[in-house]
Amino acid sequence: MNAPPVTVTAPDLRAPYRYIAIEGPIGVGKTSLAQRLAERWPVRTVLERPEANPFLTRFYGDMTRYALATELHFALQRADEGRQTADLLAQGVAVVADFIPHKSAIFARLTLPDDEWRLYRALTERTDASAAPAPDLVIHLQASAATLQARVNKRARADESAISEAYLRQLSDAYDQFFYHYEASPVLTVNTEHLNLLESDDDFTLLLEHIETMRGRKASFVKAL
Repeated sequence: MNAPPVTVTAPDLRAPYRYIAIEGPIGVGKTSLAQRLAERWPVRTVLERPEANPFLTRFYGDMTRYALATELHFALQRADEGRQTADLLAQGVAVVADFIPHKSAIFARLTLPDDEWRLYRALTERTDASAAPAPDLVIHLQASAATLQARVNKRARADESAISEAYLRQLSDAYDQFFYHYEASPVLTVNTEHLNLLESDDDFTLLLEHIETMRGRKASFVKAL
């Protein structure tokens, strides 16, 4: 028997965590999952707004030239969104976000040379302090670089047309390293290679079960074929 549909808002259900953040490389499905969790539970979404970064399209065309401006803009933007999250939590509103503010450092360390990285850190060290508190749970989504490239190509955003599979592989590795050492929140690592969390109720239900029954600081979920 198929699992019952879980895409309709269910106000009688309560999210098992007050603040959930979803993270992972470009194209892995962070925003789609955040929006679907918000249909399942009465929570507020706080979503990244990459379209609000005026340097992003130029960055994908020339990463060396525009990396610093792009990452500085994102750091300031995520600090503002972090404060928004903190305000919602203070009001007793549960939150699902499709990022953690710390992701700025992941991208900046990957794209900036050492001297610009030091400048970036000097300019942004105070923005980190104003970010939201650590999530109660981070869901770290993974997929192979080839799968990420296919998903990026499928959504056909003009500003992402220059993203290479090699860059996605580097980014995925950077995320894996970051969360290997990350201790601020419990982390559920989810391999999405064979999961369709947006369109499959069965797959979404499997993930919900892992979220709701997670114990300890680190856990992994790989769908068996």
